[in-house]
Amino acid sequence: MRLLLGFSAFVDGLNERLGRICDWLVLLACVVSAGNAMVRYAYDTSSNAWLEIQWYMFAVIVMFGASYTLKKNEHVRVDIVYMMLSERQQIWVDIIGIILFLMPACVLLGWLSWPFFLQAYAVDEHSSNAGGLLRWPIKLVMPVGFALLALQGLSELIKRVAALEGLKVALETKYERPVQ
Repeated sequence: MRLLLGFSAFVDGLNERLGRICDWLVLLACVVSAGNAMVRYAYDTSSNAWLEIQWYMFAVIVMFGASYTLKKNEHVRVDIVYMMLSERQQIWVDIIGIILFLMPACVLLGWLSWPFFLQAYAVDEHSSNAGGLLRWPIKLVMPVGFALLALQGLSELIKRVAALEGLKVALETKYERPVQ
């Protein structure tokens, strides 16, 4: 179990770093958007590449941020029963959810998005807009994002099984933050 917890810590660290990068990408996307708008109005010119880079950054934020959000247990959810369960019961609900829903969804969506990337890479797909960007790099973000989410799901599964075995692990089971 110690080896698995080491793997879990590695995955947690990886997704923590990627989450921090996504934090900065949000700011960068805002700066690019504002800069693009200012240039468009001040100089009556625009660049499709700058417009596309904004949604490329948004795609990276969403796909890589999902695993970070899972690590922090901050995905949006409505729960009526979960909060009334004991911590042990919550752990079991999480384990069942990871095994029955999260992992199959990640595997299926990763598997379906891989050929989408391969086709774009094989033909060196570019944007249809004049001055647009390559499309295949952003299409790689989908399978990589689902792989990261699956790895974080596996990490959460390992931590919850360890907690059931009585090992001390840091679990994020409470997802609502107190009002500040």
